Amino acid sequence: MSNNNTKFNILFPSLVAILIVAGILIGVSLPRRGDLNHYTIMRHNSDKLANIMNIIESSYVDSVDRTYLTETAINSILKKLDPHSIYMSATELAKANEPLQGNFDGIGISFNMLTDTVLVISTISGGPSEKVGIQAGDKIILVNDSLIAGRGIPDDDVMGLLKGSRGSKVNVKVLRKGQKELLSFDIIRDRIPINSVDVAYMVNEHTGYIKIANFALTTYQEFKKSLEELEAEGMSNLIIDLRNNSGGIMEASIQIANEFLKEGELIVFTMGRNQPRSEARANGDGTFGEGDLVILIDEWTASASEILAGAVQDNDRGTIIGRRSFGKGLVQEPISFPDGSGMRLTIARYYTPTGRSIQKPYENGVEEYYADLETRYFKGEFEVADSIHFPDSLKFTTPGGKVVYGGGGIMPDIFIPLDTTGVTPYLVNVRPYIYEYAMMFTEQNREELSLYGDVADIEEYLDNHDLVDNFAKYVDEKYQIKRDRKELMVSESIIENQLKAYIARNIIDNKGFYPIWNQNDITIQYAIDYLKKEEN
Repeated sequence: MSNNNTKFNILFPSLVAILIVAGILIGVSLPRRGDLNHYTIMRHNSDKLANIMNIIESSYVDSVDRTYLTETAINSILKKLDPHSIYMSATELAKANEPLQGNFDGIGISFNMLTDTVLVISTISGGPSEKVGIQAGDKIILVNDSLIAGRGIPDDDVMGLLKGSRGSKVNVKVLRKGQKELLSFDIIRDRIPINSVDVAYMVNEHTGYIKIANFALTTYQEFKKSLEELEAEGMSNLIIDLRNNSGGIMEASIQIANEFLKEGELIVFTMGRNQPRSEARANGDGTFGEGDLVILIDEWTASASEILAGAVQDNDRGTIIGRRSFGKGLVQEPISFPDGSGMRLTIARYYTPTGRSIQKPYENGVEEYYADLETRYFKGEFEVADSIHFPDSLKFTTPGGKVVYGGGGIMPDIFIPLDTTGVTPYLVNVRPYIYEYAMMFTEQNREELSLYGDVADIEEYLDNHDLVDNFAKYVDEKYQIKRDRKELMVSESIIENQLKAYIARNIIDNKGFYPIWNQNDITIQYAIDYLKKEEN
């Protein structure tokens, strides 16, 4: 555990490190006996896999890529263990670690492709691009004199051109509205933070809302800062949104759980064949131990997110609202190799405070494991809570007498079905173009929109522009999707809400997006109403 946990006195002993000795290959002898074929003599205690690789390399009819064969073999072995033990090449590992580390080196912009051109959506405050004068709405035409506009370059390739080692320089030439010539900027790359807390704001006078996208090294600090800001605004109730949060670093979820629990209350414990039981308990220093708490989960809530939800549920500290979570209760240890590659090996299971493992079964292979959500959907689990059945052998009871179940995710205290209200064939056909139209509208009206820094003001401005009608004309003219008046009436509120949310995001980022988007979110609206009733 980090020094951060020492500071908070959370009792969570470190797991024993795993030592892996790689690359020890035993020699192969290939003697010749007259006209007989080659014979391979393998030493008694040799590594069979390493010997096979040596034989292939020395005797196979064609040349082979040993690295490729080795990595393929490693992946095949790990797939036989469990769905979450994985091997990654150096490139894959570096990319996977970025969101966990909470930063990367780059120029500090968010962008999107608009008509095959890189359009700057926003610059990161204090980042390299903002410092040299890059603005939202700029279109990047050249990077280091290489044309990137109009060439159909994928987003990942654009990112590759703009990212680089800290301190290195990149030149970009941008087209700015109102300027006849391209503007040239030399940008010195620097460390760019990746926020794992998407947004925090007050949904009403007493209730705060915090959405956590994933759990990284910086998540607790981001969450703590958001919590303090909301408390300063008078927050007495809190909604934490963990939907679509696939997890990440376990320590961050433990630190956040500590904010809500009493001293000595168990947060989580882990055990494995070679790992003794290790516990994390609250130290009593949390700052939100009394206010009403709701946690939102869904079928994509997994791993560290389930640790937080399970700790709150099993200690009777708050209410879990939504749909059954993913069901990942395995702990991975990161292991690095000298060539920069690495693997994450499952070394233990984690258990919620009541002692339940929420890991869903994986005995039938990786494909069936990940098809589980599709199976749940077709069984009707996303629509009706009664379609979910747990065996009595997986029943546990919280200190307050509430019955909870293990063996396959966290079952919410209050079930909210998947919302299909307003979904029509017309909406399905036009949905891919909602963001596109929102970007175009933003560019056409950026000067006026930039005058507004408040969500309510942006909404009022947009209410005067017949967004849905003009959008319907746009998709009709450009994509030949004819307006269906009956279906448009049914889907109008969804289309209008999403158009407004995307436009607001283009102007004031997530603080504009979520307050509008969440207006049509039935799970959030239920949570808000639920907390109002709890106050009375």
